Amino acid sequence: FESAIRFVARKQKLPLADAAVTSTVSLLPNGEGFKLGVALAAETKGLDQAAAEALVSAAHQICPYSNAIRGNVEVALSVKAA
Repeated sequence: FESAIRFVARKQKLPLADAAVTSTVSLLPNGEGFKLGVALAAETKGLDQAAAEALVSAAHQICPYSNAIRGNVEVALSVKAA
């Protein structure tokens, strides 16, 4: 996911100084069984909060992993800009 963030930043010519992503995978109740949930916490440097949120949202749309699990795994995004 971090690679997708950096790719979108380059494509949009954003002044991204650095980025890091922490992912947490969880088992969530799903009726009689369970399903996967993923929390992606992105931290960026060089962008304000609004720009960082837009960047992470755009990265989520093009990330191959996000595309592979979309509709099957619950994904929560959070962004912290510095």
